[in-house]
Amino acid sequence: MSTWNQSLTAAGIREPELRRDYSTQRGVVRRYRRSAYLACRMLLPPAVLPHVLATTALMHHGDDLMDTGPKPQRAPAWAAWEQRVRAALETGTTDEPLIRTLLHTLSAHPRHREVVDSYLATAGAELEFAGFATEADYQAYLDAYSLPGFLLVAALIGPEPDPDGAFRAGCRTFIDGSQRLDFVNDLAEDIREGHPGIPAETLKHFSVTEEELAAGHASPGLGSLVEHEVEAARTDLRSARELLGLIPPAGRPMVGALIEIELLTAEAVLARGAGILRGSASPSLPGTLKVLRDARRGARAAR
Repeated sequence: MSTWNQSLTAAGIREPELRRDYSTQRGVVRRYRRSAYLACRMLLPPAVLPHVLATTALMHHGDDLMDTGPKPQRAPAWAAWEQRVRAALETGTTDEPLIRTLLHTLSAHPRHREVVDSYLATAGAELEFAGFATEADYQAYLDAYSLPGFLLVAALIGPEPDPDGAFRAGCRTFIDGSQRLDFVNDLAEDIREGHPGIPAETLKHFSVTEEELAAGHASPGLGSLVEHEVEAARTDLRSARELLGLIPPAGRPMVGALIEIELLTAEAVLARGAGILRGSASPSLPGTLKVLRDARRGARAAR
């Protein structure tokens, strides 16, 4: 029996059609985010791996509906998808493989229904994203979109329940650092699309204008702006290490690796500085491999 089939069995997924459904979602994640897929395969316990991959595929599908295709079609496409998911949650039946995996994951993790409901209720905020005027706008976006999307996956390896909300708070700290880092790292792409993820008030503080960025001009304040955003992201990412004391041992290697790779990415962005306007930076390969090797040893010890 293959390692993947062993994971399906360990997760209680025995019916042939359902095993095919989960295998389809595995393929989706492997194609669009191969590094994340490999980390999951290396570090997650077999019993939770299929559920994490399926919810990752679910989130990816939602992102695709809201981020691709002609803009007038995005809102109707998301609304139709949300309606089908909600109908399946109410009836317990569906003919869509992706939603079938969601229903089975919820049968194995009933508390996750609240997380899914929260995600569905707020994910549409991405459709309205057109940049931020203020830091407060950015923080509101985190609560409406980034955090519910992250919890869709992360809550599967977190504590059940989370009575004092400490795990959720730790996840928010992590996603604040991760999302802020993404927005500065993706500045070149976001400028081309007409909506930078760095608040307008922050750009103004460093005397950076969207017009200059769109023209490809690295104004004198751009390097300082990048440093400011990366340092803010680093502060949150380092604080997010406290999550490791809040989750079951089996999930710690994965979460720890995720945090450390984000910190390596922050180093790469900081080193590129104003050059980020020419394209995003990636974490160093040797550093990433070391993080994964260390985490893999931790995962084996936890099992």
